Parts: sequence; C-alpha cells; structure tokens
Amino acid sequence: MQHLDYQNFNQELENKVKKVITDYNLIDEGDRVAVALSGGKDSVLTLHILDKLLKENEFDFELLVIAIDEGISGYREEGTESARNNASGLGVEYHEVSLESEMGFSLDEAAKFFQTACVPCGVFRRYLLNRTAHQLGADKLATGHNLDDEIQSFLMSFARADVRRFAKFGPKQERIHPKMVPRIKPLWLIPEKEVGVWAVMNEVDVHLAECPYAHQSLRSRLKNYLNHLEEDRPGTKMNLLEFFQKNLQIDKKQVKIHQCQICGEPSSASICKACEMQEFIKKELE
Repeated sequence: MQHLDYQNFNQELENKVKKVITDYNLIDEGDRVAVALSGGKDSVLTLHILDKLLKENEFDFELLVIAIDEGISGYREEGTESARNNASGLGVEYHEVSLESEMGFSLDEAAKFFQTACVPCGVFRRYLLNRTAHQLGADKLATGHNLDDEIQSFLMSFARADVRRFAKFGPKQERIHPKMVPRIKPLWLIPEKEVGVWAVMNEVDVHLAECPYAHQSLRSRLKNYLNHLEEDRPGTKMNLLEFFQKNLQIDKKQVKIHQCQICGEPSSASICKACEMQEFIKKELE
C-alpha cells in the first residue's frame, strides 16, 4: 500500500476546496460565514479548512460556528463536546442551540411518532440552523456535505420523485428569501473516504460514532449500495455527479417562498413544516 504524506494530502484537499469556493463563488469579500458544526468529521474538516484559508488571508470573511443539540441520548453529548473543542481550539465564535430548549422536546421524544427519526431531525435541524444563522447576521451557512452526501441526497429525491428538492443540488444556494441564509458546501467535490483519512491522519478531535437512528434511513441503504458500486467500478460516484450537473438543470427561481403565519420564518407553505411538526408532537406528548 502506498504511503500517504500527510502534508501533500492536506494540501491537495485544501486545493480542491479552494477550487470549489472560487469556481462557484461560495464566499464574497466581507461575508460572515457560519459553519454548521456537529462535531463529525465532515463539518470539522469544513471548519478547519475555512479557518486556515481565513488565517492565511486566502479569502476575506468572518467565521463563526453553530452547533445543534438535537437531544439524542448517549450520542449527541460527544458530538457537541467535539464541536466545542474544535471551535475553542481555533478561537472561533461558538453558538450552541438545543432542540429541547427551542421546541420543548428532544429528538428522542419526537422520534417515536415517525417511521424514522431522520424526518423530524432533518426538519428541525434545518429550521434551527437557518433561524440562528439569520439572527447572528450570517451571510452564508457552510455545511459539511461531501461528494457522497450530495449523490445520496439527489438519488433519494429522484427515488421519491421530489422534483422540488432538485433545486437544492449544487455547492451553493442563492438567497431566495430575506430570512433564508444561503447554504454553501465547500466539500462538494471531496469523497467521504478522503474526509475520514484526513481526520485520522491529522489526529483531529472528531466524533466518529454513527447516529443510532441512521440505520432507519433510506440514505443509509443508498450509502452502502453506492460504496459497493464504487468499489467494483471506481469513478461511479463522480460520474453520477457529472451526469446530474449536465442533464438536470433546475430553475431555482421558480421556487416560491412564503412566510410562516406562526413563527414568521421562510416556508414553502402558509405554515412551515417545523411549526406543523412541533404542534403535532406536543399534542402527542400531552
């Protein structure tokens, strides 16, 4: 097996991220960029690379961190500890938001009312991340979505014929509502395997445990299938990404955003999914 030189590996990884940021204009001069930090390897890499680019004056922007505590007993505690340690070690502004404090229940309590816990988790995480980022004056919200995540998300939407979600494909989302902070994906072209190698090789404090609810999801099954396919036919994942780019151009301006009548946050309907779910869960918990 060929020996990996960690300095060359790190530089190549950084160059790939810089290319995505530059080619897709992910960060504008003076932007306030919030990193959605779970403590996992992908979001930690995103934070470390953005911090390095900032400190080396590669780009001119402000950096802060937002961590969401969903309330997953025996799992999330280690993730938030890793998030705090990384933000503190780099000297980055850190903000932590609890689902239980904001919504009145933990994900563990909400999970039993859904076929998979990933449904309420996804809705509430997106809601709290966007709301917090907007309240903190962030211009961009950087997530740790890598190449594998992007392909999985697209195939999930494809399998469900959920055409609206195709508009979220790509390394950058434009601002389509004053309260909706555009999301950027600096790791868009980085395979998950390389992220794992980076974390181990650099001995970074990351939370490597898998979410206890992950096995319930379609994403988990797709991930395993794609990994086997990539092993048999190397290059499959990149070919899929390139196919999506070339053949599925979605007019993102067609997406109409309203304002939730309950909380005032951006929504595709008169009542946002987070408020709808919150009301349902609280009634079930009574």
